[in-house]
Amino acid sequence: MRADLPALRRPHAHSIAFITFREFLGSEPKFAESTARPEGAVRCTAAKLVSDPNNSGAPMSFVPVGGKTLGIQIATSRKARLLRTLFGVILGLMRLNFLSHGEPAYRWVIVASAAVIMALAMGQLINGLSVFFIPLEQEFGWTRGSVALINSAGLIGMAIGGIVMGIMADRMPIRIVCLAGTLVVGSCVALAAGADKLWQFYVLFFIAGVLGAGLFVPLITLVGNWFPAGAGLAIGIASAGQAVGQGGVPFGGAFLIEAFGWRGAFLALGALSLAIMVPLALLLREPPRPASGIATAVDPPLPLPPSVVVLWLSVAVLLCCTTMAVPLMHLVPLIQGHHITAPDASGVLFAMLIAAILGRVAFGKLADVIGPIPAYMIASFWQTISVFAFTQIHDLALFYVFAPIYGFGYAGVMTGLLLTARVLTPASRRATLMGVIAAFAWVGHGLGGFQGGYLFDLTGSYTMSFATAAFAGLLNLLVVGALLLTVRRRAIRVA
Repeated sequence: MRADLPALRRPHAHSIAFITFREFLGSEPKFAESTARPEGAVRCTAAKLVSDPNNSGAPMSFVPVGGKTLGIQIATSRKARLLRTLFGVILGLMRLNFLSHGEPAYRWVIVASAAVIMALAMGQLINGLSVFFIPLEQEFGWTRGSVALINSAGLIGMAIGGIVMGIMADRMPIRIVCLAGTLVVGSCVALAAGADKLWQFYVLFFIAGVLGAGLFVPLITLVGNWFPAGAGLAIGIASAGQAVGQGGVPFGGAFLIEAFGWRGAFLALGALSLAIMVPLALLLREPPRPASGIATAVDPPLPLPPSVVVLWLSVAVLLCCTTMAVPLMHLVPLIQGHHITAPDASGVLFAMLIAAILGRVAFGKLADVIGPIPAYMIASFWQTISVFAFTQIHDLALFYVFAPIYGFGYAGVMTGLLLTARVLTPASRRATLMGVIAAFAWVGHGLGGFQGGYLFDLTGSYTMSFATAAFAGLLNLLVVGALLLTVRRRAIRVA
């Protein structure tokens, strides 16, 4: 062992694990046995998570249990400490879930692949454009509402594509659906580097949205299908990837714009998306079918007809996404309006969405305990009462304090919605029905983002934009509360 790496003698709880697969197509992957290892890594046997007996500050560590070898890459960057901590917590929850249910380990490959794909795709399609507002305004003289419509065009595309891709996901292999989405999203973002007319941006982002919709509902449905039990935690972890992307893509985009200009930033984001998402899409597959002679699961009786559920949740998600879209799209320019630089402003958004990672996972686990509709209600309440407070902050330090508080609660909204839709829809039509619900989510995002920019152009401030967001959140609470009461009454009648 190298003398300059004494810390490697005891694997750390926050280490970042890497796994090489002998096969990533068709059959279930196996851990690759190898004597070679990357620089700065240690070699150990397959490990389990246990408490730290030395009380050294690490809540968990890896110990050998025999079998094949894993490489544990020690991450030393202090700037990445928070992400390593979050990874350690999530990995521990995954391990506990695995021990509890004893399902195939490959399902966690599905969760991880879905999380990374959604991070890149949704990060660009939902709010990645937020750091491009001011550069495009300065170069072309477009209004903020016109630039916000670029994002809205992509979200309208996702609304339409969500229905189409949901139907396709119920009838086609998931690998094909996701490959199409990854190729189109990466290509359209890269082509935006050469656009110089508004309509060109509108067309490119609309096309990316239509096919990119196949990287949300079908992936969430796939993750749920791999988890007959404990789906709340798994979907929470997968959707946490979306939160990472919604913070990381604007954060990274701000630095790319400073280094290469907005055209170079679009090109770099598109190329990176293709390089990462396409190989991950090849890892995706449906869960194994039950062996012949084993009875397949039958859908439990539902408290409401699927058509009523879709209508109810579509109204709810339209309102809650109108609320969340305003800070997602306009928090960065709001902060820049206080003479704060773009990297610092995007850093606040990144901090908010790092907290959202824990929020997605926590509300997923909460939904497993108290039920998805109550969890959805709590997250919606958290988002509604706090969204307007952004307009009352003027100091960068206060933005950094408040944004993670808001982000933790707001993150549970989509997790709660997805899990609510999952338990109230039949498995045989779930991707199709959830595609319809997601269509209204993207319409809400587009509406919220556009009205935020439009009201800013009318009034010269974001006060009305965020006030409208809070009002939409209040209406969403009423809708979700009515759904909760109705489902409970039906359950009492059935009992």
